[in-house]
Amino acid sequence: MNVRSSFIAWAVFCGNAWAQNPSAVSLADAQQIALRNHPRIASAALAAEAGGFATKQVRSAYYPTLSGNISGVGSEHNSTLSAGALTTSSIFSRAATGFSATQLVTDFGRTASLEQSAKLRNAAQNQNVTNIRAQVLIEVQQTYYQALASESVLKVAQATLDLRRLTLRQVTALAQSALRSTLDVSFAQVNVSEAELDLFRAENDARASHVRLSAAMGYDRDQPFSLTDEQLPPPVDPDVDTLIAQAVSARPDLTALQLNREALDRSAEAEKRLHNPTIVAAAAAGVAPVRDERLPETYSAAGVNVNIPVLNGGLFKARRQEAESHAAAAAKDVQDLSLQIARDVRVAWLDATDAFRRLDVTARLVAEANEALRLAQARYDNALGSIVELNQAQLNQTSAEIAAASAKYEYLSRRAALNYATGVLR
Repeated sequence: MNVRSSFIAWAVFCGNAWAQNPSAVSLADAQQIALRNHPRIASAALAAEAGGFATKQVRSAYYPTLSGNISGVGSEHNSTLSAGALTTSSIFSRAATGFSATQLVTDFGRTASLEQSAKLRNAAQNQNVTNIRAQVLIEVQQTYYQALASESVLKVAQATLDLRRLTLRQVTALAQSALRSTLDVSFAQVNVSEAELDLFRAENDARASHVRLSAAMGYDRDQPFSLTDEQLPPPVDPDVDTLIAQAVSARPDLTALQLNREALDRSAEAEKRLHNPTIVAAAAAGVAPVRDERLPETYSAAGVNVNIPVLNGGLFKARRQEAESHAAAAAKDVQDLSLQIARDVRVAWLDATDAFRRLDVTARLVAEANEALRLAQARYDNALGSIVELNQAQLNQTSAEIAAASAKYEYLSRRAALNYATGVLR
């Protein structure tokens, strides 16, 4: 067995081993598997879940706080705290336990603005989950179509090799009968070798496309799938402006940016309300079993504290200006993404339209190439044509079939890209 035959046998063995008992997977199945398996989706969902807890943290300011205290103090008799305070406080030796409670009465809407901001941020994170899902789905669709295209090319390469081997056998028989020259045999052998190389390349491309599909579906290793062919969708909508309007209203990434801008607006509003007073009610009660004789055994008190900001070195103003600048920048980000979406939809629409137009051309090209090959074969069989003419006709037919297969899955891939650009994928 020569080196070429050994290499062919090895490639065939590897191909058969890879294709043993493949699982049948449709595009819909592949998408559902990806939605369950892909870590990017799980990561985005957990981040959104964390955002929900952030909202609860802000809302906790509405509820009372209760804390327990245990204090033990030993002090100098008749001592008074003098340094470090404008007022003096007497200090007594004691061991006491008690509770203290506080309740926000009002901060004039600041906590409400912070809560709205947190809710909007959480809604933006939920939209990000939808956007990540769409990214995973478009990746699965495009890799699925690429895998189908590579399998079609592999079939064409195998058929081409079979045809050229048949031609080689015919030419060899004719040369042995002195009806053709040995030069024709050499040309036929070269064509067979080229077809073998094309087959090896097509096999590798098919394997690689399945690896990419497995990764897109969330698998950490190659999965041998048996893919189901997809039907061609109808032509694209001729009105691209309608598609752009749909994208602006449906794209989750744009919605997320809009929600984030609104969240920053609420944050800026909350910073403005820092200048308002804060009213807090407080209460405390407890018992001192070990104490100075001048202290009562129990204590309790309740009151209201009003905190009125007066001067803070411009801190509140700077915080408000910073928040307003962030909100203005977010508004510009929304405008920028809107422009990008309009551009992406137009480009995707043009690409899909062009891919659809090429379907008819490639179908006619296959029919013409098949007819040209039939005529070239007939001319060669009747000693009216050369082996070069026949080889060129075979090459043209192979190229036409590959172009037709590529055109179909290119259109499917372009339609998927258009669906993603318009926000259809969810």
